[in-house]
Amino acid sequence: MPCRLEPLDVGIQIPYHFRCPISLELMTDPVTISTGQTYDRASIESWTATGNTTCPVTRSPLTDFALIPNHTLRRLIQEWCVANRSLGIERIPTPRQPADPAGVRTLLSQASSESTRMLVRIDSLKRLRGLARDSEKNRAVISAQNAREILLSIVFSDNAGMGDLLLDSPWSLDGQSGQYYTRQEQVVTDTESDSSELTHESLAILSYLPLSESACLFVASNPERVSYLVNLLFHPSSEVRVNSASMIETVIAGTRSPELRSEISSSDEIHDGIVGILNSPATSPRALKIGVKALFALCLSKQHRHKAVAAGAVDVLIERLSDFDISNAERSLATVELLCRVPSGLAAFAAHALTVPLLVKVVLRVSGRATEYAAGALLSVCSASEVCRREAVAEGVLTRLLLVVQSGCTERAKRKAQMLLKLLRDSSHSLLSFPP
Repeated sequence: MPCRLEPLDVGIQIPYHFRCPISLELMTDPVTISTGQTYDRASIESWTATGNTTCPVTRSPLTDFALIPNHTLRRLIQEWCVANRSLGIERIPTPRQPADPAGVRTLLSQASSESTRMLVRIDSLKRLRGLARDSEKNRAVISAQNAREILLSIVFSDNAGMGDLLLDSPWSLDGQSGQYYTRQEQVVTDTESDSSELTHESLAILSYLPLSESACLFVASNPERVSYLVNLLFHPSSEVRVNSASMIETVIAGTRSPELRSEISSSDEIHDGIVGILNSPATSPRALKIGVKALFALCLSKQHRHKAVAAGAVDVLIERLSDFDISNAERSLATVELLCRVPSGLAAFAAHALTVPLLVKVVLRVSGRATEYAAGALLSVCSASEVCRREAVAEGVLTRLLLVVQSGCTERAKRKAQMLLKLLRDSSHSLLSFPP
């Protein structure tokens, strides 16, 4: 046995100093800490995240928690990987460096400075966008530098009322000192295509960041700002449309006032724009996710749901259902149930040939919540149409509903299933035979 193992050990033996002292695995992103020891970034970050304040090897207290990339060691590891490629060793990729707070402040300063050349401002925003796209940790670093407020000031600078956003707010900063300073107003003209790109890049970064309640209120309380976002839903660039939809959904979800949420949802154009995103034949997974989230947010205002129906939401929800992952399918079905609660939506779903087959198929197939929403929507359409009741029975809904009642689904799902069973039982004289 030792003789058989020896060639294997020699063939793939990892040099000791290439192994992380914590995980004992080959390091892919070696970093050096204040004690001079080198670890894999993921391992040492996990170590400190659990409350440890000492070096794992030396047990010396950490004077600071800065992680300095060890580029020399990383290149040596990569060279070793290449040299041992014949043994099945894959070259470790060059890691993307995490966002540095000082670097983020400099980029924000350049992006928001009117004295900086436009191309430099746009390039700064593109670099910030790349950082935001890379990781949640980067987004947290960017958010901590008041980036949201600076970016909002760029996006809405031509849309009136900037004073109340910027007044007494430390949203501009000195790139050299890293200190924020206040200003009354920042004006970014949108008379050139470069300026439009500045706005669109800012909006793209905002789509990755959560907004505070005050920031949502800043947008929601001003009809001109809302109209600006709605207009972007019809921009030639699909990316701009999706980023605008993301902002709209975030603002609606983050606004407490039912009146303001209703005001945003009152626009016919906003429904047309959101449904248009979902209806696009080349819609990306991200666009589908943002589109259905925005549509659900709009439909939370009951008095304007008929506008979503008029915009074509019924067809797109039914025909796109199979394209959604679990969470988006749940949100889509929740929207279907909401639209079934208004006469125009109920009539449209009842008339659609695929409504009943798809809803019956979803029951007990996707998730407990999806079952709950599908049962609720089926209850609505079957209550309104005998044709739908016949079709549901023909599709095998009875067996599925009985299983729901006996399953571990939510109480609301069971209650809706029982109500639908009772409805079908009461109508059994005109349906197929119903089990006792």
